[in-house]
Amino acid sequence: MNLPKKIAVLQGGPGSEREVSLATARGVSKALRSLGCEVVDVDVRGPEFDLPGDVDLAFNCIHGTFGEDGQIQSVLEKRGIAYTGEGVEESALAFDKIRSKRKFRDHGVTTPDWEVIQAGQRPTFSLPLVVKAPRQGSTVGVYIIKTESELEPALAKAAKYDRELLVEKFVPGRELTIGVLGEQALPILEIIPKGGFYDFNTKYPFLNPSAGASAEHVCPAKIDKEKTAEIQELVMRAFRSLGLQVYARVDVLLPENGAATVLEINTIPGMTETSLLPEAAAAVGINYVDLCQRIIELSLAKGARK
Repeated sequence: MNLPKKIAVLQGGPGSEREVSLATARGVSKALRSLGCEVVDVDVRGPEFDLPGDVDLAFNCIHGTFGEDGQIQSVLEKRGIAYTGEGVEESALAFDKIRSKRKFRDHGVTTPDWEVIQAGQRPTFSLPLVVKAPRQGSTVGVYIIKTESELEPALAKAAKYDRELLVEKFVPGRELTIGVLGEQALPILEIIPKGGFYDFNTKYPFLNPSAGASAEHVCPAKIDKEKTAEIQELVMRAFRSLGLQVYARVDVLLPENGAATVLEINTIPGMTETSLLPEAAAAVGINYVDLCQRIIELSLAKGARK
């Protein structure tokens, strides 16, 4: 497949992951230029962003709010511009942790027990539990509650993001993430946080260099062949349950003596120099430039099918 000649790399965005998006875009722009594409870097701060009229494709590097939730996809479709990643409906569904949990349940995808509460209500689950603002990305608005004294402050913080909150039973286990490219589940990557929780600062150490490296990555994870295949099959089932076709990163917990359980799916996963998807792709010989090319090819194939 011939790559589009002129590509707009959409970056920044109005959400809490702006700096990460800018870092992702730097890597993507460099990769696309190395493939001979003409690249236009476009800083997006809202729906009224300017694009040159002769752009052949928009490469979406905006994580979280506006970029990952169907909004920018809708703007691009109205303008008749092809773009990378999933469509409007699929993006909105995957970004909404409550709606995606319901889809997981409907398709038999193992996921931690959950309930939905309104801001100001108390969960019925006993501790420990996890409180999540359902429509934020990158662990923004996620709080693990282990003691009663932590509960009220966490509920108040999460309620700043949304009136409706997702509460999950806390599942202790190994933290895994699995990239998906079309029909291919990439090798399992295990995250071993040094501080106990893989949060925003742990994910993006370049945003807080003084903190130093705070997580170890093992890829492929040390999991036997049979279990690996089982987890990858679960991940593909989760991916398809949301109608996804292009690429994503699926976060999974593996309890010591239990079945792997899917937490959530990211449809615009980080593509920075420390990101997990490029690391997993590299483990099967797909380098960063190849990965960008594959994302474009899968996106255009999806558009053609549509």
